Parts: sequence; C-alpha cells; structure tokens
Amino acid sequence: MTRRVSAPSGSPPPDKATLPDRAPVALEPLARESWPLYLAAYPDEIERYGPAAEDWCVHDGKWLLAWAAGAERGDIDLDEQLRWLARVLDARGFPLDRLAGYLEILGDVVEGSELGRDTSIADRLRGGTAVVLPA
Repeated sequence: MTRRVSAPSGSPPPDKATLPDRAPVALEPLARESWPLYLAAYPDEIERYGPAAEDWCVHDGKWLLAWAAGAERGDIDLDEQLRWLARVLDARGFPLDRLAGYLEILGDVVEGSELGRDTSIADRLRGGTAVVLPA
C-alpha cells in the first residue's frame, strides 16, 4: 500500500557546499546520483512513500551532504544534526536502518566526486551510521 507523503516543504536544503580554498560544489547532482542506488537497496521505497520518495531522498541527501561539508569546515556538528534527523524520522515511522544505509550510499557517491577530493566527507557520512543506529 502506498502512503501519500507530501513533497518536501519548508526550508529548502542548500544547493552548494563550500570548503576552504575550493570552488563551491553543487549538491543536487550528487543527491540525484544517490537516488537509484538507494532505490536499488530499498526497492519498496516508491510503494511505501509514493511519488514523493525521490524528492525526499534528494532533499535529505542535499542536507546530509551540506552538513558533512560543514563538519569538514568545522562549523557544523554532524553528529548533532544526525541525531536530530534520526529523532524526526523515527517519530514519522521512517526506518532508521534506511537512514544508516543512505549515509553509506552518500559516502560512496561522495568518494568519487569533487566534494570528496582531499576531504574526509565520505568517511564522515559513513561514520554517521553509528550515530543514527547506536549500539
């Protein structure tokens, strides 16, 4: 049964990530690249969340990428942001193992990208799995 989930609203995620001494990196292409990988890992996502599933994946992906870049700059506490997001998603009934899986997917996408060049952003994202799924 498909849940009718509305498209993302509210404060939009950043479009670009900035790192010291680097040109800004567009986040939309990276978040879009993550969608088919996420869907392959969780093929029931469209059935569960309807047509807004991709929009939410990209929306949340852009936030996660921006937070990880902010952590790399030293002005965002990624673990704090991930704990907040996990609380919000858990309250909405979203499986947190999927959030952890998405962090792994984003880490893989970032690793081969300009955002991942000479940074630890991919490792920061992958490390977030322990934050959203504490032992």
